[in-house]
Amino acid sequence: MRKNIDELDAGKFTFDNTFARLPERFYTRLAPTPVSSPKVIKVNEQLAEILGLDPEALGGRVGANILSGNCVPKGSEPLAMVYAGHQFGGWVPQLGDGRAILLGEIVGRDDVRRDIQLKGAGPTPYSRSGDGRAALGPVLREYILSEAMWRLGIATTRSLAAVDTGDTILREEELPGAIVVRVAESHIRVGTFQFFSSRSDIVGLKALADYVIERHFPSIDNVDGKYEALLEEVVKRQASLIAHWQLIGFIHGVMNTDNTSVVGETIDYGPCAFMDSYDPKKVFSSIDQFGRYAYSNQPGIGYWNIGCFGQTLLPLIEGGKKSALDRVQKIVAKYPELFREAYLVGFRKKLGLRKQLDADEILGQELLQEMAAEGLDYTETFRHLTSYHGSNGARVAAAQHFFGVSKGLKDWIARWSRRLEEDWVGSHGWETVMGSANPVYIPRNHLVEEAIKYAVSENNYNYFHKLVGVLENPYEEVMSSAKYGLPPEPHEEVKATFCGT
Repeated sequence: MRKNIDELDAGKFTFDNTFARLPERFYTRLAPTPVSSPKVIKVNEQLAEILGLDPEALGGRVGANILSGNCVPKGSEPLAMVYAGHQFGGWVPQLGDGRAILLGEIVGRDDVRRDIQLKGAGPTPYSRSGDGRAALGPVLREYILSEAMWRLGIATTRSLAAVDTGDTILREEELPGAIVVRVAESHIRVGTFQFFSSRSDIVGLKALADYVIERHFPSIDNVDGKYEALLEEVVKRQASLIAHWQLIGFIHGVMNTDNTSVVGETIDYGPCAFMDSYDPKKVFSSIDQFGRYAYSNQPGIGYWNIGCFGQTLLPLIEGGKKSALDRVQKIVAKYPELFREAYLVGFRKKLGLRKQLDADEILGQELLQEMAAEGLDYTETFRHLTSYHGSNGARVAAAQHFFGVSKGLKDWIARWSRRLEEDWVGSHGWETVMGSANPVYIPRNHLVEEAIKYAVSENNYNYFHKLVGVLENPYEEVMSSAKYGLPPEPHEEVKATFCGT
């Protein structure tokens, strides 16, 4: 039986909701569907403290009931958000939170307002015949990857907790059910704007745009042409975000407009994965049959999604249709160069380069071409590069052996080495630069699958907890964690990933 907790010692949630003040057509109010016997798998203590919550209490019985949706804390206004979107390029006029319930917003100790959402909380009016639940595997995957991305310095939604519901759900087989408690600066998507734009609901569209500006971009609230300024902000954030994905070897897998956050956070972790061997055409998602969202296509898809967003704002921009279209097109057209600039800044850091030269882009491309030709592991290559001119003899020897596999790589190393000498003139400052740009540990697909396998089949979370712990410090090598920095053996390689819906 559901309870509403008025006096809550566990958790200490202090909601300050603003999205729930928008008109009712923006969402459907409903409570999460109760589960049988919730048990907290993990609480993100660091995030809980930022939010002003009590991590110890969240891990207990009352906390489990809150984080599973069995109890609705005081001040929560649970709702499911509506949106639309292009899914694999095909238009879907109505989507929405089909298995997620927004509990409300909390202003953290850092004065940042964040959404608290339960993903896997039961059916909503937008479930499209789905059960609204989440299996344990996808929940653990989202927890691992979202927190790893945060530690890698990439804008992302985060995970406050993972909860075992005590129920089974039916996919291809019966699986243990779970809920991930997702935290985001916003759950508003390009698809949210598309929902109102496609219905010619200009009043709703304006209300949404004004809300996003007031909440997320207050500095532009009183400027002339604020909707154009909003577009510029979203363009910049998306260009930066996807540049960081490319630099770290991350493949989202489902870059639909309804999975594109207007505040530039990585959102909706489904069949996502990190590249092992470098292949620009790499696809992991089992549903991406034609490679629309392959690694090399991500920047272009980001451009396409931003174009969709710009289109939604046309009715809000003054000056007539043609003038509005011209201005929107000019702003959207800035995306490729913004992406290129962000990517080059990051790639220079990966190579330890200090000066900005026109030849940098070619130098980077030549390395990637050699990596693709040799089938080299993306993350391992850059870590060896980081050690190549280092002071640790064993690591230097390993790096020299690694790059001695082909004449092409030897030649590239020689050119790169000369460039380092020119940039740093006897200093070794490049070591720090490269060390902070090239992680030792990423959520390797085979290790993620290992953690999921033991949790699902044996109720053993040791592998999950260990992996999460290692990924908390991705740039610091620890000898006892050596296996977490290694690419998979051929028999360990993960060929495909799945959404879990």
